Amino acid sequence: MTVNEIKAPVAKEMLEFEVKFKTSMKSSVSLLDKITNYIVKRKGKQMRPMFVFLSAKVCGEMNESTYRAAALIELLHTATLVHDDVVDDSNERRGFFSVNALWKNKIAVLVGDFLLSRGLLLSIENKDFHLLGLVSNAVREMSEGELLQIEKARKLDINEEVYFDIIRKKTASLISSCCACGAASVTTNEKTIEQMRAFGEAVGIAFQIKDDLFDYGDGSNIGKPTGIDIKEKKMTLPLIYTLNHASFFDKRKIINIVKNNNNNPKKVAEVIDFVIKSGGIQYAESRMNEYKNKALEILSTFPDSPSKISLAELVKYTTERKN
Repeated sequence: MTVNEIKAPVAKEMLEFEVKFKTSMKSSVSLLDKITNYIVKRKGKQMRPMFVFLSAKVCGEMNESTYRAAALIELLHTATLVHDDVVDDSNERRGFFSVNALWKNKIAVLVGDFLLSRGLLLSIENKDFHLLGLVSNAVREMSEGELLQIEKARKLDINEEVYFDIIRKKTASLISSCCACGAASVTTNEKTIEQMRAFGEAVGIAFQIKDDLFDYGDGSNIGKPTGIDIKEKKMTLPLIYTLNHASFFDKRKIINIVKNNNNNPKKVAEVIDFVIKSGGIQYAESRMNEYKNKALEILSTFPDSPSKISLAELVKYTTERKN
């Protein structure tokens, strides 16, 4: 299934959402309007609203609260992305200039703050405190995950347990809050909301492991290895597995390259080759499939519907995508 086919059960709602989301960003300051319009135009596949809407339809009937849940997540997530680009000194996002590249850091930070406040106000004005609680928790976990990763990158002392803690917070918490918010917008049943949260968390972890695999060319002919994570001293699952099963000499050699020669393409290629030969790719793929199957297992407990089929396809798309 293509993304458009997956989107089919909520295609009409997604179009309505675009209008509502644009309205939620409105400001009386023309500079802010100009920047937020630029942000809206650069939207990607809109996976987050899709997760919210499909989760809502799997659990009940969509309503205005569902649209607000999706807008809240998009506002808070966009705020974190704008701030991330400032922190990373990044001039590009999804092939477009970042906000800080066009309007400088000071304005970018203030725009991020504005988006954050719009999300908070949208929830407070409509008394969506349960949704605000779910999303605020995700933003807290994302910040903790990023900081934990930075802390561990300095020492490269990361094991599997810490790795899964980082990706659960940094990546999975956002997707789990999309699914939990979708459910919470249509039902008050705590068990149902928790099931959708757990579903989203499993999808998010599988998604991040798939991202890790792209660094090594995914072990197939999808594309050339990028080695970007190695250059940024990020300890990903294929590398962690390899280090755990390497001899003392090989382990010391790899850590030395990641720490001191991470900008040398020849040395980075050595690490990639060693990880592939050590079975790091196969191991990461098996763990990714474990979480994919966990997500599909949770989903199987819900009644059959076109939205349920689309969510299952979205899980498969997450782990089979080419970029």
